[in-house]
Formats: sequence, structure tokens, C-alpha cells
Amino acid sequence: MKKYLWWLVIAVVVGGVLWLSLSPRVIDVEVATAGRGPMKVTVDEEGETRLRRRFVVSAPVAGRVLRIESRPGDVVKAGAPLAVIQPAAPAPLDARTQATGEARVNAAEAATGRARADEQRLAVEFKQAEADAARAKQLFDTGYGPREIFEQADARARGLREAAAASAAATRAAEFELAAARAALVSRGEAASGRAVTITAPIAGVILKRMQESEAVVLPGVPLIEMGNLDDLEIVSDLLSTDAVRVRSGAAVTIERWGGEGTLAGRVQRIEPAGFMKISALGVEEQRVNVVIDFVDPRERRASLGDGFRVEVRIVVWEKADALTVPTSSLFRLSGDWAVFTVESDVLRRKTLKIGQRNDQLAEVLEGLAPGERVVAYPGESLMDGARVRLR
Repeated sequence: MKKYLWWLVIAVVVGGVLWLSLSPRVIDVEVATAGRGPMKVTVDEEGETRLRRRFVVSAPVAGRVLRIESRPGDVVKAGAPLAVIQPAAPAPLDARTQATGEARVNAAEAATGRARADEQRLAVEFKQAEADAARAKQLFDTGYGPREIFEQADARARGLREAAAASAAATRAAEFELAAARAALVSRGEAASGRAVTITAPIAGVILKRMQESEAVVLPGVPLIEMGNLDDLEIVSDLLSTDAVRVRSGAAVTIERWGGEGTLAGRVQRIEPAGFMKISALGVEEQRVNVVIDFVDPRERRASLGDGFRVEVRIVVWEKADALTVPTSSLFRLSGDWAVFTVESDVLRRKTLKIGQRNDQLAEVLEGLAPGERVVAYPGESLMDGARVRLR
């Protein structure tokens, strides 16, 4: 009896081993779901903040500059004193130079007066043209006036608007010329009389650099202070030329890792037309193109950012509000096509897909998959069509 019992135990063990070896193995997999939602493709790169316009305050005359007390970060108003120079016994102005300077001032004053008069005249004409265009439009809308009259009045108003803007710019340019002529004459007069020359801030802004701190003898044109307005900040990012051709002016930009909380919004201002060569950290020669980005958020959101600060930018080159997507990790190549493993009743099914746009996380599915289907998130080489799986 014991002999038969032992044979029965051996048979059960052998049968169990055979059943385990011949039965299909269940594979543990992690799945994701194909779904619809917004999708973006971005070009990611580092960037650097910079001022659109910076002003370098230089010594107008030769002499001894006194110690400059202003420091980087100080906020100054336009016209505030920045430095004082004691002129070094210059030669006095001769009559010819004095007369030439005064003539330039007089010419600049005349040009400024003429520019202001033109500006006022064009402002009056533009105001009248706007009124005429409004009346012509009212008549046209009510059917009492021809379209041609309305279009001519509207075109005249638009043309005068542009002319008025150009005239205002010309007035500012004439005022700058007048200020430059007066400054040249006054500086020479002060230097010739041996009095100290006070250098003032050309704009309201913040001091960026102090090139000269201690008292020293300087020559004309030596830079003393660099300053700018941090409200006029932009970002420049050098992209690979193959990425830059995909970027369009006006594209939305997300600014990350800038040092503050959250992200900032930006917009591409322009893509510079000329590229340049840059050596990467790995020693590879790369063709790069500068892309200039404007901030969209108000200054208060980025108050801690200054000139030359490092940021990271994500420039949107493609986006879709309702795209069918799957994780890029679920894709694999099959005879030159993209494919995924779907899970149907705990059984794998291999499907070939047509893929559109891709980013680091998602891929757009054009054909081959329906929303809600489950796909293997990380397919391995051991997976095969028809294999049984267990979800993790």
C-alpha cells in the first residue's frame, strides 16, 4: 500500500511540474490609456536675459574723476548726478570753436521748433481726418454716402495717423540733437573755465556696472558706469539652426528655472537671420541661431530678474487642443513602422500605428488606435502577440 502511495505522490509532482512548464507564463506589465487632450511640441533650450538698450556713461573730458559712490543695483532718476570730473587744465575755446558751437545750438533750436510745428499741424489734420472718416462711415452705413468717399476718408485718416507718429519721432530726434549741441557747448565751456564737470544719468534706471570706482585720471571716452532700465528686459536663446527653422515669430514660450516661483510666459519677438558657430561642451561644432523672446508677464512677476540671468525656455512649435495621444515610452519599431501592445482581456495584441507629432512624453496617434484603449507603457523584448499579462 505504501508503495502505491509513493508512486501516486511522484505522479502528482511530475504532473504538476509538467503543467507548470507547459502552461503559458503570465507577464506583469504596466499599462497606460490612449486619451484625447491638449498636446504641445516644444523646442527646449537655455536662454539669457539682456537689456534691449543699455547706456554706457563715459567721461566727456580729460581730467581727474572723483570717487564714484553709486553702486550696481542703485536706482537713479534721469538727470541724477553720477560722477564729477575735475578737468585737467584744458585749452580754452577759441572764438571760432565757440561760434561753431553756438551756431549748432541755434540750428538745433530752429530744427526743433520746425519739428514741433509740423507735429502740431499734423495732429490737427489727423483729428479733422478722423472726424471726416467717422461722418463718411455714418453716411455709408445709412446708405446716403458712396463707399468710395468712405474709403478715401478712412485711408486719409490712417495716412495722417502714421504721418503724425513720424512727426512725433522727428520732434524727439530734433530735441535730442538740441540737447547734444547744448551739452557739447556747455561741457567745453565748463572745461575751458576749469570748473568741475558733473556727469548725470541719461535715463531713469538702475546701475548695472561701475567700471571706475576710485579717484583716477581719465581720458575722454573712458567708460565709467553702465546703466539700463530693467523694465526693458528680454531673453536671447541660441537654438540649433535645425530647431530655429521650426520657430515662428509670435510663438508662445514658457520660461522655467528662472529662480522664482512657478513659470513665466513669453512670446517670440524675432528669429535673427544670421547664424553662428558654437562649440558645445562635448567639443562638437554646432550652427546656432539667436531667438529673441519678450516677456508677457508684468514686471512685478519677475522683479528679481536682472541683466545676464540664466533661464530655460520652452518654445511652442506645434500644438493641438484635442489630440489622441499615447506615451512615447509605449512605442516601438516594427518593420519600419511604429507599433504598440494593447491589452484586451489580459491578452496582448500588437497593433501598428500611424504617428504624427511627438514630444518627450506623448505621441500623436493618427491611425490605428481608439480612445480608451490600454497600451503597455514600457514594452520589453520578451513580449509577444497573444501573451497573457497581469496588470501591475
